[in-house]
Amino acid sequence: MVSGVSESEIGRNRKLLLGIGYFVQGLRCFPWMGVNFFLKDGMRVDPSTLQILQNSANLPMVAKPFYGILSDSYYIFGEHRVPYIALGAFLQALSWIAIAIFAASGISFMSITFFLLLGNLGASIVEVANDAMVAETAKQPTSSKKTKSSSSGQLQSFVWMASSIGGVLGNLVGGIAIDRFAPRMMFFIYGILLSFQFVITGLTRESSLALPKSSSHVGFWKQFSDLLDALKKPEILYAVFWFAFSYAIIPALTGTMFFYQTQHLKIESSVLGVSKVLGQAAMLLWGAVYNHRLKSISSRKLIAAVQVTMVIFMVSDYLFVKGFYKSLGVPDSLYVITFSGLLEVLYFFKILPFSVLMAQLCPPGCEGSIMAFVMSAIALAFILSGYLGVALASYFEIKGDDFSGLPGALLVQAACTLLPVFWASCVPEDRKDKGKSKEN
Repeated sequence: MVSGVSESEIGRNRKLLLGIGYFVQGLRCFPWMGVNFFLKDGMRVDPSTLQILQNSANLPMVAKPFYGILSDSYYIFGEHRVPYIALGAFLQALSWIAIAIFAASGISFMSITFFLLLGNLGASIVEVANDAMVAETAKQPTSSKKTKSSSSGQLQSFVWMASSIGGVLGNLVGGIAIDRFAPRMMFFIYGILLSFQFVITGLTRESSLALPKSSSHVGFWKQFSDLLDALKKPEILYAVFWFAFSYAIIPALTGTMFFYQTQHLKIESSVLGVSKVLGQAAMLLWGAVYNHRLKSISSRKLIAAVQVTMVIFMVSDYLFVKGFYKSLGVPDSLYVITFSGLLEVLYFFKILPFSVLMAQLCPPGCEGSIMAFVMSAIALAFILSGYLGVALASYFEIKGDDFSGLPGALLVQAACTLLPVFWASCVPEDRKDKGKSKEN
C-alpha cells in the first residue's frame, strides 16, 4: 500500500485510468466507421483495396513485444506504464486531427495510410501499457482474503466492459453522425477526445496506482532474454501459437461484406451502426456474464465453444447471401442488425478467457512483454487473415458490382474456421482447474 493512500483509493485510481484508457480505445470504431465511408465514397476505392488498407494499418500492432519490453525495462521519469499511455494518446490525437485537417482540402491515399499507421502505432503503445498494467495488477496480493478470492478475472472483465461501452457508444453515435456530418468531423472529434486523455494521463502519477516497481532497471536485452525464456515454456508457446492460428487461418471478408451490404443491398449506414451497437452490447454482456457465471469453466472449453459458434454464424451468412432468410420474409436490414454485428464481435470473445489464462501463466516481471507478444501474435494473425480474405475474394472473382461468388467464399471461410477446434488441446487447462482436479 502506498503511504497515506488506502487500498480502496488505489483501486479507484487504477480503475479510473484503465477505464478511461479502454473506453477511449473502444471508441476507435467511431472514426474508423468514417474511414470506411470516406474511402468508399470519397476516394472511390474498391473492396479489395479497402480491406488491404484496413489490415495493413494494423502493422504497428505486430511490434507490440518491442513496446512491451520497452515499458518493462525503461522507466520514464521513474514511471514505466503511465508515460507510455500518454505517448500513445498523443500520437493518436496527432494522427486523427491531421487526417481531419488534410481531408478538407484533399488527401492522397499514401498520406491517409501514413496517418492511419501513426494512429495505430499510438494505439498499440497504449494497449501494451494498459494490458501490462492489468496483468501485473491482477497478480498482486491484497490484504483482504475475500477480495483476493474473488479478484481472479475481475479486472479483466472490468476493462473488457469499459472497452465494450466505448464500442457501443462509438457505433451508435457513428451510425448517426455519418449521415449528418462529413467523415472528417468524426476524425476531429475523436482527435480532441484523445487530447483530453493525453492531458488526464499526463497529470496522473504512477505512485497513486501502487504498481510494482523493480528496485533496479533490468535492461532491454535482459528483458528480451526473459521473454524468450518464458516463450520456451510449452504451455505458453503452444497456447499462443494455437490462438494466433485460430485467427490467421480464417479468410476475413470484412471489406467484401461491407461493400455487399452498402453497395449491393443498399443498407443504410444507420442500420450498420445499430448492428455494430448490438455487437458491442453483446461484448459488454459477455464480460458481465463471464465475470459472474463463466470464470469457473475451463478457458479451453469456452474458447472452443466460441470458435464453433463463429462457424454457425458464417453458415448463417451463407444462407443470408443465398436469399434463404428473405424467402422466409426476413428483411435484409433485420438480418444485418441481428447477426452481422454479432459475428464481427465473436472474433473477440475468445480474448477475454485467453487473457485471464495468460495472466495466470505469465512469469513475474515480464507481464508487459508476454501480453504484448500475445496481442502482437493476434494482430499479425488478423493481418494474415485479411490478406487471405482478399485472395479468397479474388479467387471467387468477387468485385464491387459482382457478388455471385460470395456464397462459395463464405463456405470456405466457415470450413477454415472449424479446423482449429480439432487442435484445441494445445490450449492448457486453467491452473485453478488443475487444482480442483487434484483435490478431486
